[in-house]
Amino acid sequence: MTKAQLLSPFQKFVQLQSFSGILLLSTTIIALIWANSAFSESYHALWSYELGFESESFSVTKPLLLWVNDGLMAIFFFLIGLEIKREFLIGELNSTKKVMFPLIGALGGIALPVILYIVLNQNPETLKGWGIPMATDIAFSLAIINVLGSRVPLSLKIFLTAFAIVDDLGAVLVIAIFYSSNLDFALIAAAGGLLLLVYFLSYKKIYSEILIMVVGFVVWLLFLKAGLHPTLAGVLMAFAVPVRQKISTKEFAIKLENIVSDIKKSRVLETPVLSSQQLELVDDLEDWAKKYQSPLQHFEHKLHDWVAYLIIPIFALANAGITISGEINLETALVLNLAICLVIGKSLGISLVIFGAKKIRLIEVPEDITSKQIIGVSFLAGIGFTMAIFIAGLAFSNSPENVVNSAKIGILIGSFISAVIGFIILRYNTEKNTFSHNPIKK
Repeated sequence: MTKAQLLSPFQKFVQLQSFSGILLLSTTIIALIWANSAFSESYHALWSYELGFESESFSVTKPLLLWVNDGLMAIFFFLIGLEIKREFLIGELNSTKKVMFPLIGALGGIALPVILYIVLNQNPETLKGWGIPMATDIAFSLAIINVLGSRVPLSLKIFLTAFAIVDDLGAVLVIAIFYSSNLDFALIAAAGGLLLLVYFLSYKKIYSEILIMVVGFVVWLLFLKAGLHPTLAGVLMAFAVPVRQKISTKEFAIKLENIVSDIKKSRVLETPVLSSQQLELVDDLEDWAKKYQSPLQHFEHKLHDWVAYLIIPIFALANAGITISGEINLETALVLNLAICLVIGKSLGISLVIFGAKKIRLIEVPEDITSKQIIGVSFLAGIGFTMAIFIAGLAFSNSPENVVNSAKIGILIGSFISAVIGFIILRYNTEKNTFSHNPIKK
């Protein structure tokens, strides 16, 4: 297999995320315009509309906004879980050497924004928002980096993707530990038992998509009722999806040759309709193709379009509609704090930690990545949008609406400034590679 063939799936992933980022920006603008137009009441009425189901012993009723944030986003987190598992098993995080570069960058990009937020925060009521500036929005950041084309090496895009996934993992842990409350440990234990069951079945190579979806829904409900954020069910269920195929390439190739040979020998009808023998052979081919596919890769492939083109844009439409008027009482300190953490915290946290780790030879930076590109991509990491807004909703779920709106405005401002600075640095990158060990010829 050639290098181009190996990189092709990642390049397709980058293109998908890039278009998703453009769609995300479009729905964000639509939400802001709608929420500040003459139809703003309809915007807020839509997302406040109560939906659910009830029985004598059980009920789940939520505003439409929470169905998006708790329900649809569980599918987004399921996809995140699949990506994390893939990267750690067979991707850019599957060895100590590979993982150190993005891991060190991600740790710096997580730690400094959190520390900076706590230091700058002056209001005890907003202290609980410290987790907001942690994660990077991979769709937005890859959309910007992809616009730059050949000015940015593929290794830099891989680095951005890898540390964004580590960021997401950190955000998931923070949500699980710090943004869940009033826990019902009996329900959590029941959910844990179901998770252990599907993990055991996966270990024994017993796997069913239907079983994963049914158990996933039950675990989601249990987490919801237990006080643990239900989107975590998506991540944990993803770890139960096997990455290995049921049959080897050699075995599949032999079966494929036999089926093709039988199709050639079968009686050919002079109509578009297949004979019963041909139908059986086609069914046989589909069965073997399913066995040959990686279940994890198959799930990822099916979900990517739904998440990128539907779920994330709906999330943006539901959450980015901030009504800005003279009547709104903004928490200016919170807005500035979040903007500073995303712009300064992320960029300094990532770049300084990487430069320091490189100097003491803790990590090895690819030779085609320059120091200026590291700085540029560290600013792009300040685009927090999706996960930042999600965590803001959790952190300030019991706070006045103006606090939540202030957090969202701070995220939007910080993300926008980070995007512009990162783009400019990478666009006008003319610096020679300072990480290369080769002497520069004059």
